[in-house]
Amino acid sequence: MNYIFGADIGGTTVKLGLFNTEGALLEKWEIPTVIAEEGKVVLRDVAAAIEDCMARHGIDRADVLGVGAGIPGPVRSDGVVNRCVNLGWGVFNVNEALAAVTGFPVESANDANVAALGEAWMGGGKGYRDVLFVTLGTGVGGAVIADGKIVAGANGAGGELGHMVIRPQEPEACACGRHGCVQQYVSATGIVRVVKQWLDANPEAETALRGAEKLTAKIIFDVAAAGDAAAQTALLDVYDAFGFFLAAGCTVTDPEVIVIGGGVSKAGQPLLDGAKQGFEKYVFYPNVGTKFALATLGNDAGIYGCCKLILDKYMGETV
Repeated sequence: MNYIFGADIGGTTVKLGLFNTEGALLEKWEIPTVIAEEGKVVLRDVAAAIEDCMARHGIDRADVLGVGAGIPGPVRSDGVVNRCVNLGWGVFNVNEALAAVTGFPVESANDANVAALGEAWMGGGKGYRDVLFVTLGTGVGGAVIADGKIVAGANGAGGELGHMVIRPQEPEACACGRHGCVQQYVSATGIVRVVKQWLDANPEAETALRGAEKLTAKIIFDVAAAGDAAAQTALLDVYDAFGFFLAAGCTVTDPEVIVIGGGVSKAGQPLLDGAKQGFEKYVFYPNVGTKFALATLGNDAGIYGCCKLILDKYMGETV
């Protein structure tokens, strides 16, 4: 048994990786996610892509340890998916279904959870057993790794952090219909929303942000990094909300390290420093020394995590 396949299934593409059993990524590629027929062809397409890769490399079926899969929805520990709306899936056992079309053992987990596992194993959380993983993009995602294992919860929804309510008095509704979810403040769209509110409330403030044709989180961080005092001040509320959220998360998970990924994490050290500033205002004293790190694997985090699912299941934690 020399090889493992990882398949990180998304609504637009499936990211695939071929690994050896030491965790080295040998090849990565993508195929489109075809959601016709209520997503029935997705797993068949994954199986065909794996067969093609095996043919290219002359890999014998007996040399494949298994296939790990990341799924864009809740996945129970036994592989049962409880609906994936963007794939058209209902409730079924994805481990059994993918094993049936590939002929290999399959382990699966939620896509955010496998990305967290990948980062904990080979990325920003490498060397730590307890990791709180947060992704900042259009929304806010997250996952919890405890003692090296994914915390999936009873229904596969463990680590769904983006809709943690941190400001219930918020007058504007989140996309989910509730008020004060963390993603209203620290997602890419939330950051723009918060900064626009600050600019409206401070019309006298001179800032390059007012000249932006379309304000984005990247522009906001770039302008702040260039020394724009108003942009830096406008971000303080973002950092306060982020710090509050992370402190609350630590109260539940007690991680060694918080790993921050997603598109917004490209802001780099200023984002970490701002988050720490807010965090220190609210953190429970045993968690004061919690480390912060940026994710390092980018879009490959999911396939690394898929590989780790198989290694942990069939080889134990040997790497």
